[in-house]
Amino acid sequence: MSDDTPAPKPKKPVLGEKKRLEARRKFLRSVALAGGGVTAALLGFVPVLAAWEPRLRPPGALAENKFLASCIKCGQCVQVCPVEAIKLADLLDGFGLGTPYIAARDQACDFSCDGLQCVLACPTGALTHEIAYPHQVRIGFAEVARPDKCLAMQGKGFRGRIRDEAFRGKFRYNEIDRWNPLPVRSQEFDLPLCDLCVRHCPIEIRMAQCAAGKPPAGDKNQCPPKRAIGLEPMASAPDPTARQPVVFDGCVGCGACEMVCPTEPPAIVVDMTKNADTRRSS
Repeated sequence: MSDDTPAPKPKKPVLGEKKRLEARRKFLRSVALAGGGVTAALLGFVPVLAAWEPRLRPPGALAENKFLASCIKCGQCVQVCPVEAIKLADLLDGFGLGTPYIAARDQACDFSCDGLQCVLACPTGALTHEIAYPHQVRIGFAEVARPDKCLAMQGKGFRGRIRDEAFRGKFRYNEIDRWNPLPVRSQEFDLPLCDLCVRHCPIEIRMAQCAAGKPPAGDKNQCPPKRAIGLEPMASAPDPTARQPVVFDGCVGCGACEMVCPTEPPAIVVDMTKNADTRRSS
C-alpha cells in the first residue's frame, strides 16, 4: 500500500439501545419540566383573573391588587395573632399562594390583641400602618345571607354550646379572662332569644365597655364611634318576639358573628367585597 493513501476515518460508535432510551428519557424529562414551569406560571394568573377563592384578609389589608404586590408572605402576622385566626393561602390562590387570610367560619378575628399586632408586625405595609384601632378596620361587611336560618328572626332562643364538637374556634370572653381567649365550645348558653351574633361582636363589646366607663386597656381611643350590629323588631313577623339582626356602619367585617352563628350553614356571613365605607357610598 502506498504511503500516500489516506488512512480510513474511524467510524462513530453506535449508541446501544440502553443509551438511546436513556437519552430519550432525559429529553422527555426536560420537556416535562419546562412545561410544568410554564403551567405553574400560568396557574398564578388563573385564580387572579377568574377571582377564585376570594379571601378575607387580615386587619388593615390594602386593596387586593396592592396587597398581593406588597405582601412578602413572611408569616409574621400569623405568628402574632392571639386566636390563630390568620392562615396562609395554598396553591389554589395562584399569585396569592402564601398570603395571609382569615376563614371567619373557622376562626374569626376577635381583636384579642387590642393594638392590632398583625398590623404592627407587617414589615411592608401590606397591612397598612395607618390604622391603630379595631373600629378603623375594613375587612368586609356582615349580612344576613340566609334569613330562613336565623333563630332570632323565628323568635327562637338558643340553649347549649355553639357549633359541633369538631369546632375549635376561640374567643376572648372578657368577663371570664381578660387576656386569654377561650374555646367557644367551653361556654354554655341559655338564651330566650338567640343574640349570639350581637353578644360576640367585638365592636359592640367595646361600646358596652366604653358606656360603662371601662374602655379596653383604659384607652378611650379604643371606643368605637358607631354601632356594628343589633336586633330590631320585625313589623311583618307573625311572632312578636322575633327580631332581625341589623348590621350598622360600625361593622368592620371581623367575622365573629359568622363564627358563632349556631345554624349550619350560618345565617349571617361576611361579604368580603364590601365594607362600611363602600356600603355608604353605594
